[in-house]
Amino acid sequence: MIDGVQFDPGFIRHLTAFVPTIEYMYSTLERFKNFGQKKLQFKMFYPKIQELLSNYIGFYLGCMLWAAYIKTLDNKPILNNLCFGGDYSESESLEEVNFIIEYVDKFTKDVKYYLGQNFSLDSSSRNILAAYAEFLKLNCGFTQVQTTNDLQMPAGFKTLHETEAVLAVVEKVTETGEFTRFYQLYEKLL
Repeated sequence: MIDGVQFDPGFIRHLTAFVPTIEYMYSTLERFKNFGQKKLQFKMFYPKIQELLSNYIGFYLGCMLWAAYIKTLDNKPILNNLCFGGDYSESESLEEVNFIIEYVDKFTKDVKYYLGQNFSLDSSSRNILAAYAEFLKLNCGFTQVQTTNDLQMPAGFKTLHETEAVLAVVEKVTETGEFTRFYQLYEKLL
């Protein structure tokens, strides 16, 4: 970290794209004409979708924690920010997180329709989604973020004090891809 800090500490290699995965699952579901077959297929997708949602929300929390961590490293260059210098479009920048927020409502209804069960996203997860959207907007999709001093943290974020604990979890997640590990750090930031 002497020369700078990585924009992505190694998260992306463990991430499955949310939107294409959901679109694929629903296109598969639509191929079935019989409700019983759709119900069975949705039942098979249900745990996979829950895991995908949980991982993605953990990923978003991890991104914000990483930003809060590197923000404590006074004015270091941010390396390999592929967004830097690009044209900022709020709608494009927020497309994925907005899709997830809207999908959660659809998923809740689909779980009730196909499985007769209740599903709801906990308030912490909803807070993470909203905070990440705000974080993206505030940083203009990272198109203008060249150093750690350029990073903007939303007003509701706590100042990060236990930096070593955050770094330890970041390192573990970059090894394992277990984004849900970030949930244990939720209250240190939000």
